[in-house]
Amino acid sequence: MADQELATPDTDAPTRQPRRAGAPEPAGGPWRRRLLVLALVLAAVNLRPTVTSLGPLLEEARADLGMSGTVAGLLTSVPPACFALFGLAAPRLARRWGPGAVVCAGLAAITAGLAVRPLVGGTTAFLAASALALAGIAVGNVLMPVLVKRWFPDRVGPMTGGYSMALSLGGAGAAAVTVPMTDALGGSWRVGLGVWAVLAAVAVLPWPLLARDRTGGAAAPETGPAPAPGTATAKAPAAARTRITKSPTAWALAVFFGLQATAAYITMGWMPQVFRDAGVSASTAGLLFAVTMVMGVPLAFVLPSLAARLSSQGPLVVVLGAFGLAGYAGLWLAPAQGAWVWALLLGVSNCSFPLALTMIGMRARTAAGVVRLSAFAQSTGYLLSIPGPLLVGALYQHTGGWDLPIALMAGLMLPQIAAGLVAGRDRTVEDEI
Repeated sequence: MADQELATPDTDAPTRQPRRAGAPEPAGGPWRRRLLVLALVLAAVNLRPTVTSLGPLLEEARADLGMSGTVAGLLTSVPPACFALFGLAAPRLARRWGPGAVVCAGLAAITAGLAVRPLVGGTTAFLAASALALAGIAVGNVLMPVLVKRWFPDRVGPMTGGYSMALSLGGAGAAAVTVPMTDALGGSWRVGLGVWAVLAAVAVLPWPLLARDRTGGAAAPETGPAPAPGTATAKAPAAARTRITKSPTAWALAVFFGLQATAAYITMGWMPQVFRDAGVSASTAGLLFAVTMVMGVPLAFVLPSLAARLSSQGPLVVVLGAFGLAGYAGLWLAPAQGAWVWALLLGVSNCSFPLALTMIGMRARTAAGVVRLSAFAQSTGYLLSIPGPLLVGALYQHTGGWDLPIALMAGLMLPQIAAGLVAGRDRTVEDEI
């Protein structure tokens, strides 16, 4: 990817230092802090059901819409493609409108896409409605770490864990209840998918109150003399914008993020089908998928706090990768017999996502640096993840089985571990650029 300026929603002012005991609450008092937490949690809960609600019903949707295995693979590649495209635009939108307003608009797009998707009759329109919802998710993916850094600069680890836990809970809940809820509502896959628009609409409600804050709640810059125009200090922020791609850590984060996203979206798109093809019922396959997703609920809260206490996150990368390799080995050898164990192992491995988010927050010194790093690592990473689900769908269609797709997924775990070890080193992108 060529060097380019990633615009930021604010200047490169350092984020504030941790509040001293007894220091006053941020502007607006305790009620505003509670509103910020509620808004972040509601938004996070809605950043996965668009994808995870479809997996358990993919077979029914394919039959009704006339999708081939390759087209279904394309469907599972739409999320990372949208995340890459619209995630790259998120910093520019945030600079113009404010990150709160952009996240609010993103949640509205999620609501509209989820409401329209079940009403369409063809594959193209279904993909387009899905893309609308995924565009809203994309801006949330990029800007949520930014808002956490700005709204809670003294609690980045715990708050990242909190919204990551809410994100995992939303994904797991959609995976677990979509099939039973669909059966209870008459058995139509369209109704089962459309009902998630209601949850997204609820999440929009607190955000208009926060959208007027153009800075995303950023603390005022620390006082001090401004650098003279034309000095090296004054030029540094502009140079940093154009040179983020010269940072080895930024590239390592992008590759790590892309490979963990590849594993996640292959899992979300195809794992229920793997179990169903092994003889597991649709409802049980949905529950197994939910187990994989629900593992992220407690671990997504614990991992960021643990990672924030470590100078290097490399050991955590290795442990999560080992769980993934063990899960894929079991899925390849005995998918039905040890299904619950493999679902647990892969659920632990998929917690590389909150770890990646935490490392993004730790590998830059300022909120503006996090904006640029988050946009670059996520957009580039999602671009790298696009071929994976497509290739899995094509291999599945042409071989009629899961041996080669599972071998591919296990093989990708090795470069993921290698990139994570580089990304986890104790340094910042500002040091490198």
